Amino acid sequence: MTIAQTSTTSFKVELLQAVHNFGPTTPDTFKIALYTAVSDIGPATTAYTATNEVVGTGYTAGGNTLVISTGPTSGNSTASIPTAFVSFSNTSWASSTITARGALIYNSTQGNKSVAVLDFGADKTTANATFLITFPAADASGAIVRIS
Repeated sequence: MTIAQTSTTSFKVELLQAVHNFGPTTPDTFKIALYTAVSDIGPATTAYTATNEVVGTGYTAGGNTLVISTGPTSGNSTASIPTAFVSFSNTSWASSTITARGALIYNSTQGNKSVAVLDFGADKTTANATFLITFPAADASGAIVRIS
């Protein structure tokens, strides 16, 4: 089993169906859940699942609610490609004892539909410490959700 970093295929289709609302008026609620290395979340993931989700001190099933830090906007990527993007504020689990290999961003307002899968590249572990996810720059080249 592997974790594959990507925007999920269902999310791309649902964007064209106007399912997801990133704002600026009354945006949907987006969440992030953590997963172990035996998870197989990837492009075909259509919704949040508790299967192989992290279990540990300081972590609650379903993960954290994300805060949109940069609402839908556009700019040119470093390759001068016009790109629309949205970004989230960093999120963390304080005083946690967990091990995670990846994460799923999903839309809890819309039936827990998947948005994107993150692969940390290796297991990340905390022992009574803060587990922090730092999102990339909120711009056309780095934002976690981009459409070019």
